[in-house]
Amino acid sequence: MSTYNKTDVHPSTFILIGIPGLEAAHIWISIPFCVVYVLALLGNCSLLFIIKTDSSLHEPMYLFLCMLAVADLIVCTTAVPKLLSLFWFHDGEIRFEACLTQVFLIHSCSTMESGFFLAMAFDRYVAICNPLRHSAILTHAVIGRMGLGIVLRGTALLSPHPFLLRWLPYCRTNIISHTYCEFMALIKIACAETRVRRAYSLVVAFLTGGVDFILIICSYVLILHTVFHLPSKEARLKTLGTCGSHICVILVSYTPAFFSFLTHRFGHHVAPHVHIFVANIYLLVPPMVNPIIYGVRTKKIRDRFLKFFSFSKPVS
Repeated sequence: MSTYNKTDVHPSTFILIGIPGLEAAHIWISIPFCVVYVLALLGNCSLLFIIKTDSSLHEPMYLFLCMLAVADLIVCTTAVPKLLSLFWFHDGEIRFEACLTQVFLIHSCSTMESGFFLAMAFDRYVAICNPLRHSAILTHAVIGRMGLGIVLRGTALLSPHPFLLRWLPYCRTNIISHTYCEFMALIKIACAETRVRRAYSLVVAFLTGGVDFILIICSYVLILHTVFHLPSKEARLKTLGTCGSHICVILVSYTPAFFSFLTHRFGHHVAPHVHIFVANIYLLVPPMVNPIIYGVRTKKIRDRFLKFFSFSKPVS
């Protein structure tokens, strides 16, 4: 582990220490983290393969699901390999440039995930509230432009983050009490005024995840209004069933995200190991759970998955 000169305002490396207070349990914590990461890789890659190879799944919801799967893969792959290296080999050293790259990829792709959730909510709104025009409104060209817009929004709003961090002096320490490089974790070890940077991060979080969540709620209010005006109970249940997977995924993703965001900025009395553990849950669990939820609850994906494995079995 490298030594650190207290007068150096721009360190060449940072030291990640993992989960403070739980260092002795790192090797045990790494086991479920590794399993979850492998399942996330297998699940999202399988989802991408199934949707790509089955033309009947080239519908708006599944195309947005593919975009979400790619973002999930980038987020967890950006953080987990270094996390496992830290837990298994005590290799917490990370170069300054690599740390800033981690900050950008994790935050920008998390923002894109939120945008894809909103796009999927819009798809459900059109499919239920204006079903006759669904295919005319959500053409492949429109889906492509929506996906590109979400990617550009995440890239444009989060690109300043690494530069805001690069220009800060770090004359207190180069030790980061976290398992990966995170914007607020770096802000906390800087020895300069950071109110403007914190404010920018807060505004970006509201303009992305906050606004997306509000619009998702609005879309479901309109969906419920339409559903409860359907003539039969069976029709209402069937229509709501098409939204079940999306609602489950949103709850799994937004709950730890909001907890992590709020505790980092306002939860001064929350134990550090609790916050960092939840931050890791936010990066790991949604990418694993999303393909499982859609695989179990969506008949087309489930049937295609079972068909694929039935062909893979050797004929006796």
